Amino acid sequence: MKNKTNIVAWGVFVVLAVSIGLYPILYFVEGREFGLLPSKGDRLLNNVFWNIGFYGHIVFGGVALLIGWMQFSEKIRTTYIRLHRSVGKLYVISVLVSGVCGGYIALHATGGWISTLGFMGLAIIWLLTTLKAYRAVRNKDMDLHKGLMIYSYAATFAAVTLRIWLPLLHIIFDDFVVAYRLVAWLCWVPNMVFAYFWIRRRGLIIG
Repeated sequence: MKNKTNIVAWGVFVVLAVSIGLYPILYFVEGREFGLLPSKGDRLLNNVFWNIGFYGHIVFGGVALLIGWMQFSEKIRTTYIRLHRSVGKLYVISVLVSGVCGGYIALHATGGWISTLGFMGLAIIWLLTTLKAYRAVRNKDMDLHKGLMIYSYAATFAAVTLRIWLPLLHIIFDDFVVAYRLVAWLCWVPNMVFAYFWIRRRGLIIG
């Protein structure tokens, strides 16, 4: 029963990662009337730097989400080592680009400074854990690398949890701005807590 539960959980995890990883494509198909864009003012939508930040964030963030789950597959890690390393390098590059872009567009987040602080905190933690994970593997500290990668992908997975929380919060409060302020924190803080206990359960050393 436990194995079946683990298989189902893994399947749901992968399906969510892949589906939301592909989600940014809809912004190019549907145009300016899709997603969060209608809530932005014309001045921001016409700002070249904001557009670079926004599309850089969603495209590279989508790539990180789309490929990052593969790094948790023991079969890929042990059987296809070159693939694991190549995917890892692409993941790190994608996080760096998306994280920097995300930090910039957080300055213009819907909901003001509460949302800005939430998303800025996510961007900083995402960048730091990913960079430290890369440095750890370069130093051949595999326990530290694995633990930090769990934190990193927990931050990446905020793209999924945001899309779970936001509609629920919108229904509960019937106010998009209030919901967005809350989701700026709820999309990633619980993920970090979950990652912390997962790391402890696996006995990985962080520090």
